[in-house]
Amino acid sequence: MQIGKRQNLRRFATSLIYAVAVFVTALCIMPYLGVVVSAVTGSFDTLSHLIETVLLRYTATTVWLLLIVMTFTAAIGTGAAWLVTMTEFRGRKWFEIALALPLAFPAYVLAYGYTHVLDHPGIVQSVLRDLMGWGPRDYWFPEIRSLGGAAAMLTLVLYPYVYLLARAAFASQGATAFLAARVLGKTPFRAFLTVSLPMARPAIASGVMLVAMETIADFGTVAYFGVQTFAVGIYTSWFAMADRAAAAQLALGLLAFALLLAFLERTSRGQAAYTDGRKKLRMQRITLTRTQEATAIFFCLVPVVLGVIVPVIALGVMAVGSGQDLLSPRYLGFIRNSVTLAGTAAVLTVLAALILGTLHRVGPTRWTATSLYMSRIGYAVPGGVIAVGLLVPFALLDNSLDAWMRATFDISTGLLFTGSIWLLVGAYMIRFIAAAVGAYEGGIASVGTNIDAAARTLGQDMPGLIRRVHMPLLGTSLLTAGLIVFVDVMKELPATLIMRPFNYDTLAVQAHRLASDERLSGAAAPSLVIAAIGLIPVIILCRRIGREAQ
Repeated sequence: MQIGKRQNLRRFATSLIYAVAVFVTALCIMPYLGVVVSAVTGSFDTLSHLIETVLLRYTATTVWLLLIVMTFTAAIGTGAAWLVTMTEFRGRKWFEIALALPLAFPAYVLAYGYTHVLDHPGIVQSVLRDLMGWGPRDYWFPEIRSLGGAAAMLTLVLYPYVYLLARAAFASQGATAFLAARVLGKTPFRAFLTVSLPMARPAIASGVMLVAMETIADFGTVAYFGVQTFAVGIYTSWFAMADRAAAAQLALGLLAFALLLAFLERTSRGQAAYTDGRKKLRMQRITLTRTQEATAIFFCLVPVVLGVIVPVIALGVMAVGSGQDLLSPRYLGFIRNSVTLAGTAAVLTVLAALILGTLHRVGPTRWTATSLYMSRIGYAVPGGVIAVGLLVPFALLDNSLDAWMRATFDISTGLLFTGSIWLLVGAYMIRFIAAAVGAYEGGIASVGTNIDAAARTLGQDMPGLIRRVHMPLLGTSLLTAGLIVFVDVMKELPATLIMRPFNYDTLAVQAHRLASDERLSGAAAPSLVIAAIGLIPVIILCRRIGREAQ
């Protein structure tokens, strides 16, 4: 009798996992179907005008921005991860944490801070004019409100995606292959290029993909700097021109570009997978010469100074005297709402990514591959597009249900889904599940499939495989995924503005409201709180990875 109940319980748990996977996949596809339907059924007049005027500029600017940010984030993130994981130099333990701190800052917040410092009336140019006696037209200074400025801001806040995933991959590598390369005469740098780097490639590729998705979907930074990208075109068509069909058509082009990026990344990676059966052999850190040590310190210090110290000082100066009381009940409510949404979305998103990834790993089919493929696209879609793509069908469902209940039972159900916290959390899941899937795939690539086979042979079903095998082995990767989702939700603005319940504001909404009123000094205060809250999970994660590397 007990055995029968246990078997029924296992079957129910397995069925529940498949049901969750189907629900998550349907939820991820729903906004895209809404975008496609709106794009093909609407008028093409505005799109024709955009093609004749600015569409080529949108495309070229987006591609250039993407190439610059991907290149520099890959170089900074991978290089810094290898230095703090594989070498020994002064300040290494401090850099382990400090290099991840820019992840807590929204790019548009850095844009506010650097504009305050580097713009024409800013402190840098003002000091130069006072010291040199220059007039406004007597000198040239790089323009911060430009494509290069936007690329710099995005690079400074996005390289931690690559750094965290690469560092987790380097920390999980055993010393066997690296030492074999050293015995065969390779220098430490050559061994890094030929052994460590290829073994960490799945994680690095996942990080760069996240950077690419976030770059093409960014709106706040490029809009503030006046850089014309596809995301700006979508919001201009949607809100300024009041043409949702044109916005959907541009969003469809952005979706196609995101699909192409995901396809190229998967094709280039192929079936690459790496495992090291001697993980317990401890890696001895490489001792650097004085010149090498100075170079390593400089390489790690520059992104920390530019991505953390300078913005914090600038925002702190802006926030002083802004009149914002961060300990007032109103601001404490903003903090509570932000943390609640971010924590809930992080947990649910990581669980959804774990379920989708495990199903495809254990029993790969066309359906599981499609589920993972579609889950990666949300990172490239502006949050506002996802929000409207969800609101339209759920508003229709709410109205239909309310009409049926009125006609049948003379009871009004009101809006059960539209304007609810759970629908907002669903939008966050669609937007950021790509980050969780990327972290899962980066971690699972180093786990041999023979471990899964052994677990199944010992009687573990799907829930047992997830709970007893994958979750313990992927602790750092899943923690990384949760961190990324938590911090991203703290910073997310468009979806929150559109879908939040009435009178349910967050720190990001408050910062946007003040910035929209040109009260940048006031916006600096909630922006600093967003960064401060985001620093807590960043520090926890870095310490966790550091312990595993020892």
